[in-house]
Amino acid sequence: MNTNTSLESLTSFEFSRVRRLWMALVLGALTALAPLSIDMYLPSLPVLAKNLHATTSQAQLSLTACLLGLALGQLIAGPISDERGRRVPLITGIAVYTAASFLCAVTGSIWVLVLLRLVQGLAGSAGIVIARAIVRDYFSGSEMTKFFARLMLVNGAAPILAPILGGQLLRFMSWHGVFIVLTVLGLFMLGGVVFGLPESLPVHQRTAGGLTATLSTMSGLLRDKALMGFVLSQGLVYAAMFAYIAGSPFVLQDIFGVSPQVFSLVFAVNGLGIIISGQLGGHLSPRWGEKRLLAAGLAVAGVGSLALMAAILAGPALFTVLPPLFLIVSTVGVVSATSTSLALQNQRKSAGSASALIGLSSMLAGALVTPLVGVAGAHAAFPMGLIIVVCDLGAVAVFLVLTRIRPQQVS
Repeated sequence: MNTNTSLESLTSFEFSRVRRLWMALVLGALTALAPLSIDMYLPSLPVLAKNLHATTSQAQLSLTACLLGLALGQLIAGPISDERGRRVPLITGIAVYTAASFLCAVTGSIWVLVLLRLVQGLAGSAGIVIARAIVRDYFSGSEMTKFFARLMLVNGAAPILAPILGGQLLRFMSWHGVFIVLTVLGLFMLGGVVFGLPESLPVHQRTAGGLTATLSTMSGLLRDKALMGFVLSQGLVYAAMFAYIAGSPFVLQDIFGVSPQVFSLVFAVNGLGIIISGQLGGHLSPRWGEKRLLAAGLAVAGVGSLALMAAILAGPALFTVLPPLFLIVSTVGVVSATSTSLALQNQRKSAGSASALIGLSSMLAGALVTPLVGVAGAHAAFPMGLIIVVCDLGAVAVFLVLTRIRPQQVS
C-alpha cells in the first residue's frame, strides 16, 4: 500500500509496522491522559493537603473532580466525534486540557484546584474517548483487541512512570511543578495530534440528527444488556483500582511509613503488571477468545480483593498487602483490553457514543468511590479494602448476569 495514501480514503486498514507503531504511540498517549493526570501527583497528595491547609478528604476531592470531569466529558466528546469527526473535538479538548494544567500549577487554593481539576478532566476526556473510537474506525475483531493491547504498552507505562516522576519532582520542587510537567506533556500531545493524526471518520460515515439522534443512540446502547455487561464490569474493576489509587498514598506512606520514592516504586511495579496482563490478553485473544480472557481477569481480580480484605482484617502488614494489590491492579490490563473490544465489536457509526459509555462507567465509578476511601482518616486501611472487594466481586456478578455467560460456556 502507498504510505502516502490518505487515511480518510481507506476502507480497510492495512498499516505498515511503522504506521501501526506511530498510531499506538499517539493514541496510547491520549488514553494515558487519565493516569498521567491522576498518578503523577499522587506522591505529593499528603504534601498538597498540608500546603493548602486541607483535610485528607478535601485533597482527595481534587482527584474526584478530575475523575468526574473525565467521566462526564467523555459523554459529551464521544457523541460529538460521531457527528463532527474525530479531529476537531480532539484538538479542542487537548488545548483546553493544557491550559487548565497550567492554571492548576499556579493556584494556591484547594477549592480553586478542585474546580480546575474538573475542567482538566472534562477537556482531557476528549483524548481518551476519541482515541478508542479511532481504533474502532480502523479495526475489528481480534485485531482490535490486539491493538488495544498495544495501547496498553503506552497507557500502562503511564502508571509506572508518572508516580516515579512525581516522587522525584518532590525532591526539587513543590507539588506545583507536577502540573507544569502536565502542561508540557499536553503541548507535546497537541502537536502530535495536529501534525500526525489524520481524520479517521469520513463524512459519509458520520451520524446526523443532533441531540435527538444522540439521545436515541445512547438509549439503544443502554438497552443492550451484553454491551452494558462489558461496560459495567470494566467500570467496577476500574472503581476498585481508583480506590487503590486514592487510598494507597495514605495507607502505604502513613500506615506503613514508606517514603514517597518507595511508594512510587510500589506503584510502578503494579503498573508493570497492567502492561504484562494487557499484552498477555492481546497474545491469547485469537486462541482463547476475548470473553474467556475477560472472565479469567475478573476472577483473578475477585480473588485478589478477597485476599486483600483478609490481610487487612488480620492486621495489615506490608508483605501481606502488596501481593493482593498487585493482582487487583494487574488485571486491569486484560480486563480493559478485552471488555473494550467486546463492547465496541458491533459499533461503527456509534463507536464514539459506545466509547463514551465505557469511559463514563469507569471514571464515574472511580469518582464515586474515591471520597469514601478517606472517610476514616489517613491511618485506616479498612475502607480501601472494603470498597475494592465490593467493586471487584460486583464486576464478576455483573459479567455473569448481564452477558449471560457461565464459566463453562465462555468462548
